[in-house]
Amino acid sequence: MPPVLQVQGLGFSYGQGPLFQGLSFTLEGGGVLALLGPSGSGKTTLLHLLAGLLPLQEGEVFWEGVPIRGLSQEALARKRLSFLGLIFQHHFLFPELTALENVLAPGYLVGRPDRAWALALLERLGLKERAHFLPQRLSGGERQRVAVARALYLKPRLLLADEPTASLDRRQAREVLSLLLRLAKEVGAAVLLSTHDEALVEGLPALRL
Repeated sequence: MPPVLQVQGLGFSYGQGPLFQGLSFTLEGGGVLALLGPSGSGKTTLLHLLAGLLPLQEGEVFWEGVPIRGLSQEALARKRLSFLGLIFQHHFLFPELTALENVLAPGYLVGRPDRAWALALLERLGLKERAHFLPQRLSGGERQRVAVARALYLKPRLLLADEPTASLDRRQAREVLSLLLRLAKEVGAAVLLSTHDEALVEGLPALRL
């Protein structure tokens, strides 16, 4: 079976010199890789390239052996929905939807809303009593945990997390990261996690930009 994610010779420039060049690595199914680097080093850009949200300039990205460059925008969007889970620095929850409805949103997109599974995820993340709260009634850590549940709802093969704990204090950050990695392992998702906080991911395999 091919790696969940394979990157070959990836390079990207915004016009003021290369942000990175010749980047190559693989991530096997169920694996975890921390992406390290200071602000401005290209972590977010790299994750957007790996998610197919930015067009490739140099090199290639393979999702389970399939080069994404060859996919139409429609095919890429369909594959992304089933293959990828995305978590960003900001939670991007729908403000008019409850925590439960936010988690269920991907299920409606693919025609498979499963309320019991969404509730189970929220319970695992310590949010059972907050399931019917709107985001404005949740703390920052709770909102980010809802975002984790939503990203894992469709049991993706690959989870891309862009500084998912950057807005949290150290205690909340460690708690959210621990829960994220534990649930990702349970659903069988490989994880690529970007952070500027090296202490937070100490002990994990790492790639430095």
